Amino acid sequence: MQANQKQVTRLLKTARGQIDGIIKMIEDDRYCIDISNQIMATQAILKRANKEIIGAHMQHCVHDAIGSEEADLKIEEMMTIISQLMK
Repeated sequence: MQANQKQVTRLLKTARGQIDGIIKMIEDDRYCIDISNQIMATQAILKRANKEIIGAHMQHCVHDAIGSEEADLKIEEMMTIISQLMK
């Protein structure tokens, strides 16, 4: 993986901590909207981590594949990811 591993790891650990907090909120029967807000905050962090990973993939893997036999495969991978992100 060519992404900034420290940054991605930090983001994912933060999301993990938030998920633990959300579970505790549910167990403590906290207000639904507060729980929902925390879920959306966690989703935003996961999106930032995914953006870092996808960006690094484009800058390294896709860039390096241009002009090679793997170019079509890398483009198809990116099209699949973009399609999934747009759902």
